[in-house]
Amino acid sequence: MMGRKLVSRERTEVINLEQFVPQDHLLRAIDRYLDLTQFREHLKPFYSHLGRPSVDPELIIRMLIVGYCYGIRSERRLCEEVHLNLAYRWFCHLGIHDRVPDHSTFSKTRHGRFRDSDAFRDLFDSVLRRCIGEGMVGGEGFATDASVIKADAQRQRAVPGTDHIDWNGRLTRPVKEYLAALNAANPAAPPKYVSLTDPAASWTATAGPAFFAYSTNYLVDVKAGIIVDVEPSPSGHAAEAQATRTMIDRVEQRLEIKPHRLIGDTSYGSASMLGWLVEYKKIAPHVPVWDKSTRLDGTFAAADFVWEADADQYRCPQGQPLRKEWRQFKTPRSHITKDATVLYHSRQSDCKHCSLKPRCCPNTPTRKIARSIHEDARDVARVIMQTPQYWQSRRERKKVEMLFAHLKRILRLDRLRLRGPSGAHDEFLLAATAQNLRRLAKQLYGSVVRLAHPAT
Repeated sequence: MMGRKLVSRERTEVINLEQFVPQDHLLRAIDRYLDLTQFREHLKPFYSHLGRPSVDPELIIRMLIVGYCYGIRSERRLCEEVHLNLAYRWFCHLGIHDRVPDHSTFSKTRHGRFRDSDAFRDLFDSVLRRCIGEGMVGGEGFATDASVIKADAQRQRAVPGTDHIDWNGRLTRPVKEYLAALNAANPAAPPKYVSLTDPAASWTATAGPAFFAYSTNYLVDVKAGIIVDVEPSPSGHAAEAQATRTMIDRVEQRLEIKPHRLIGDTSYGSASMLGWLVEYKKIAPHVPVWDKSTRLDGTFAAADFVWEADADQYRCPQGQPLRKEWRQFKTPRSHITKDATVLYHSRQSDCKHCSLKPRCCPNTPTRKIARSIHEDARDVARVIMQTPQYWQSRRERKKVEMLFAHLKRILRLDRLRLRGPSGAHDEFLLAATAQNLRRLAKQLYGSVVRLAHPAT
């Protein structure tokens, strides 16, 4: 017999949201480890003690965590999903009849007080400290990398960087941030293209047609894959290396944690970066050396010359010396070039009749070798590259790449919705916080946690 059940839609029901959230739900696990007490204290100075009560900032933060954990990128849609989903209501401490904030109020709070108070950084640090307290951060080894995220800027709104742009009629928040940073940095060379919508975004062509983008930089502890810091930057090797320096200094200052080794790819193997790690921070660089001294024409490379540190000179394969100076100067000279190198060269009399000249300097009278002022640090990195620990570090670096894959495929952060450096800063911090919360919930709540999938 065919059954039939009709229930009046106007019937009043008394329900308990606790019964509708499964025990293995991701949000139940996150709620167990999320403590926003310090977050509320951090925001108190930014609220007046007079007037009507505002929307609870904890509610806004919980809604944002839901959005980033489930890949809900639109604020308008996030408010609708929280209104309809019982599990989201339970996590946000909303009753079945409680009203969800309007999306305009939600946006005003997020982009106003939260940004002015750097509340997202405080939230990220509180979650990170919980991870540290649970023993998920070892502090022995950090891995760093960067991933390019498309900016909310169209290619059609690009102008050549050499053109004069009148910004007077375009003073939006991203433009003001760009002009302030421009005055502070005073760059020597203009970019190839500038976006009129988000001028701080970098013009990059990592894959396919060029586009405007920012880079999100992660510093990850290799013990459990916890993100210990995140920093936005322009897309480019130099900017990403500088972002890593900023993150290492900030982690040491705020958490008093300094790693024994840093793992990275060739982008972090420049001479200046290796010198900063070895000579200044005393951190072992598990990083491949960025070396362009190898020659493809069959002539001797710099590695074929022997360095004699005591004599401050190179020795060529024929046994002749290469020095930075062959006579005494009344005024001592450093011989350091603009590229932070010192040129060592041989004597023309030694090279003129040398039998190995066709294989050494066939087109020049003498042979020259540019030695970086950080060459000792580069040698340290080369020695580490020959150790088993280095190859273990190469395997551990995959934890950063997995986080970036998760960021783009599961959290759907492949394109920014907010503009300007502050917008990128907010989005990257919230995404990293969501990733740490998910990792914390899975690691400590047990394997029974049902992980979230992106909303469709």
